Amino acid sequence: EMQELQAALDGALDILSPGGRLAVITFESITDSLVKHFLSAHEGRRVSLQQGGERLERQEPPVRRLTRKVVTPGETELQANPRSRSAKLRVAERLENSPV
Repeated sequence: EMQELQAALDGALDILSPGGRLAVITFESITDSLVKHFLSAHEGRRVSLQQGGERLERQEPPVRRLTRKVVTPGETELQANPRSRSAKLRVAERLENSPV
């Protein structure tokens, strides 16, 4: 199941146009963790260089996370749909493939 999710995320980013948004809803902590790490790897991080300055490391294609923190159901949703209590939403937008 985890390999299928990884393949689906890779495929979704491959077909997503720049400016397109990817929204993923998970219901288990292990799948949420995989999605979180996947989006973090594509968003990238700045690494300090020994000779000074910094470099951005990330996987292609680059994304920008639109939800810094995970979105969970509100009280109204939980009352209407108790099974939604474990749902977590993460959203990212695909950026141009230009180096930063």
